[in-house]
Amino acid sequence: MAHHFSDRVQFKSRLTFILAATGSAVGLGNIWKFPYMTGENGGGAFVFVYLVCVIMMGIPIMMAETMLGKRGQKNPISTMATLANQARANPAWKYLGWMGVLAGVIILSYYSVIAGKTIHYIGRILTGLLWDLDLAGAEAAIDGLNGSIFLLTLWHTLFIGLTMYIVMQGVNEGIEKAVEFLMPGLFLVLMVLVLYAAMSDGFQQGIDFMFTVDFGSLSADSVLMALGQAFFTLSLGMGAIMIYGSYLPPGVSIAKTSAIVALCDTLVAILAGIAIFPIVFANGLEPAAGPDLIFKTLPLAFSGMFAGTLFGLMFFVLLVFAALSSSISLIEPAISYVVEKWGLTRKTACIGAGIITWTLGMGTVFSTNIWIDKKFFGTTFFGFLDYLSANIMLPVGGILIAVFAGWIMRQSDTAESLQISEDGYLYRSWKFLVCYVAPIAVSLVLLGGLF
Repeated sequence: MAHHFSDRVQFKSRLTFILAATGSAVGLGNIWKFPYMTGENGGGAFVFVYLVCVIMMGIPIMMAETMLGKRGQKNPISTMATLANQARANPAWKYLGWMGVLAGVIILSYYSVIAGKTIHYIGRILTGLLWDLDLAGAEAAIDGLNGSIFLLTLWHTLFIGLTMYIVMQGVNEGIEKAVEFLMPGLFLVLMVLVLYAAMSDGFQQGIDFMFTVDFGSLSADSVLMALGQAFFTLSLGMGAIMIYGSYLPPGVSIAKTSAIVALCDTLVAILAGIAIFPIVFANGLEPAAGPDLIFKTLPLAFSGMFAGTLFGLMFFVLLVFAALSSSISLIEPAISYVVEKWGLTRKTACIGAGIITWTLGMGTVFSTNIWIDKKFFGTTFFGFLDYLSANIMLPVGGILIAVFAGWIMRQSDTAESLQISEDGYLYRSWKFLVCYVAPIAVSLVLLGGLF
């Protein structure tokens, strides 16, 4: 079958694809979620299991998802319909594409509210929030923000607006230009923060906490959480990697780029931990502070340190960068579908998708104030969306991607798209991981999450 690359817009180089895919993968999950999950699950052993999961499942599924996108050359929904047709498989496979698109919209709706909080903190730091802060003050600050519908709505609106503005400019003028600026900026800020942490009193303690492997501190639950985190941090199963795969220039090795993206993504998560834990320990704070780790403990730490305002500012700017590079990839599959399927302009599609995502996000805004006691399946509205997307939709998406690439597609087609020899060691390893290891392991995460 001939590939028609001519009419599909493409990233201008392999490097741009790596920056975009890494940008999609590197988000609040690495800098906000990874450190607090490491903190809650005993440190080094969690990090070790996480790394094994990235290598054994993350990379094979990322290769599979990129390959599906590259082969289909369309949005995730049309790609799955086309590939199912080629493989003479059940046309219902297109719902895998639908699930990815939907997951992206759901995740962006609450992601935007959390990202909005980080924008708020930039403002607070600039206006002197960090002077003489104590724990009560830090807690009052985040509680005050969570209680303010006006402020949460303001920043949520601004963040969705920024995301839509970038996506509206298109793949080359919008997404490409944004990641070429955001990703190097993110690495730079992170390195400065790591150097700062290296000079703090808690550095050795922080390093020991992250890299001393004590399996006694691991529960079965921690293993499942590490597996889940490996999955979400690589942004698999939400259509983002599939859509970016469709913009991949011809002749680029999917295996190599997937490995590089996974490596960069993991590096950011670990560097974030190295930057955060020494600051936490040097100030005698609790590493297992949960989701509010960065909003409660870090402002407190920054307030007491040399040039704290500058470093605090840099940290929250870093978070906004990370959030933006991910948010553009979360909504791109939906935009691409609407533009290709209904022939709307990119601008119209972005405005429509922006309004829908913004409206859904208001449920998360209300979750910390007027709906705080309202229960949706036993949790808050935000908790429900987070659980539905992270613990159900993404793992199911990941399993189905692995099954489709490993069992449904013709072997000759997958080998051709991956550009590796069918009887080579690399292809056989990938096939084994994607046919057996990944689906079984991810199914365990799913069952663990459900029961």
